[in-house]
Amino acid sequence: MKRTRDAIPSNNAWMQALLAALSPLATIAVVVVLWWCCKVLFEIESFILPSPFEVARAFADDPRPFLIGSLESATSAAFGFGIAAIAGILLASVLSLSRRVERSVYPLTLFFQMVPLIAVAPLLVVWLGYGRPAIIASAAIVSVFPVIANTLSGLRSADPQLLELFNLLRAGRVRTWWSLALPSAVPSIVTGLRIAAGLASIGTIAGEFIAGIGGERAPLGVLVMTGLRTFRTDRVFVAVLLAALVGFVVFGCVGLLSRLLLRRWLA
Repeated sequence: MKRTRDAIPSNNAWMQALLAALSPLATIAVVVVLWWCCKVLFEIESFILPSPFEVARAFADDPRPFLIGSLESATSAAFGFGIAAIAGILLASVLSLSRRVERSVYPLTLFFQMVPLIAVAPLLVVWLGYGRPAIIASAAIVSVFPVIANTLSGLRSADPQLLELFNLLRAGRVRTWWSLALPSAVPSIVTGLRIAAGLASIGTIAGEFIAGIGGERAPLGVLVMTGLRTFRTDRVFVAVLLAALVGFVVFGCVGLLSRLLLRRWLA
């Protein structure tokens, strides 16, 4: 009886995990069916809305450029996110050390949030040229502000009693930041990194629209633009879906790293 009772929670846990995994797949299947029904019922031309089968065939006929493009876009998004994460945490840490510096510099960081990327991207091309450097800069610019804002908020939310204790012990600002403020800010930093992960993929594709280079190693943004110019909407759909997949992969990697950090922080 004891073994049976112990097996029930285990089976329930497996069922819940299976349902959690199948639910998104079921939603995707419903969307694909509705997509196909709209195509057939309204007799929409393929250059306007290709069917799911046409999109799958466009990928199957020539998957190599899409796979290479996905790798190129994922690499740019990862580098851009990494730069945004490091720069955002360091800048927020510097701002947290001095209220005067924070009041002077923090409003300028809003530039990264307020200015549309499309307006800045041509300048990135002028400064960095066409290709990956400008694309990485585009991804970093879009994703850095959430890291700055959330990290600064976490650094400012340290326990006041512990701060008073550090002051009594005459700990310096850097020591207090390293031993108290930074560990206390881990949950907030994780939140900022998760937001930045999604934005990095968006910034990458937007940067590729402006600064991307065609050829054998064309990224997904260039494939989207090429498909639009040649009225190959099926190839546009493939590139867009793969761009979304790249975003999910980057977000998933950051989410896994965040869980590890939070687990260690809570322990």
